[in-house]
Amino acid sequence: MTETISPADEDEASSGKDDRKPGADVSFPYDRMTVEQFRRRFPRARWSDDRKAWFVPGRTASRRIGRWLAELEAEADAHADAKGRDAFAFDPIDSPYLELGKAGFRIRTPYSKTVVDELREVPFSRWDGDLRLWHVPFRSYEDLRRRWAAIEAAARRNEPEERRRRAEERKGTEQDRRSRRRAAERKRHRYPLAADDLPPIGRPVSISYGIVVFTDITGELVDPNLVADVYPSVDEGDLWGSWQVPTFEELVRAWPAKTPPLQGARWWLPTIEELRPARRAARSRDARKRAKTL
Repeated sequence: MTETISPADEDEASSGKDDRKPGADVSFPYDRMTVEQFRRRFPRARWSDDRKAWFVPGRTASRRIGRWLAELEAEADAHADAKGRDAFAFDPIDSPYLELGKAGFRIRTPYSKTVVDELREVPFSRWDGDLRLWHVPFRSYEDLRRRWAAIEAAARRNEPEERRRRAEERKGTEQDRRSRRRAAERKRHRYPLAADDLPPIGRPVSISYGIVVFTDITGELVDPNLVADVYPSVDEGDLWGSWQVPTFEELVRAWPAKTPPLQGARWWLPTIEELRPARRAARSRDARKRAKTL
């Protein structure tokens, strides 16, 4: 905390005198109510223009100042929660995906990457893996309100009934056939690579599927006539590379690229923006595997 205005009516203590006493300095943004509260709590404190801080004498001054600052922060949080609760009462979010809890909002939706990305941007939000829902404190209501339209729209798109309806509409269309071919090709865990630009083996790299680890370059030539609809940029002379999903440990050890990939690149070193969600997903996979073994 930084003192920005010195109160003119306080006695200035000389720095030399304070230096000879045990005690601690503290500074905070000036407002009269905070100063009055501070003086009631620390009646022996004196303002020093030399240090632009308050000097609190005593061998336990640092500990007492820490407790006071923690109380100030708790009061500020409580005030922010009260404001958020009042804002919700005045302009509530009416949605089947949101309910009130004791300390804030509880949000439960079908899985959607959009929902996850939006809620991660809401300050102080957290995922509860046991209850399978998000907690958002009252103080974050305004941020949640701004993002709610996108959250609810994505949740509705991912309702099982809505997904089944879209799947029925796509059946038999060229889009459906292409989607099935892409899914079948991805299950083969292979990827076309330019013979003169091969990725490192055993290191996480990004491709159109996401982040993978190539385990082998088979030497088998790619037939563009068979996979051009899945890999539009495939060329004659390309080779198949075998890949697997990286582990959490591999992703943690991966050093992020500092520059974005070149346009049209088949593979590239992942950026930190790509690594972060991949690490979260890998951690969740590991947690599910451990839960199954218990």
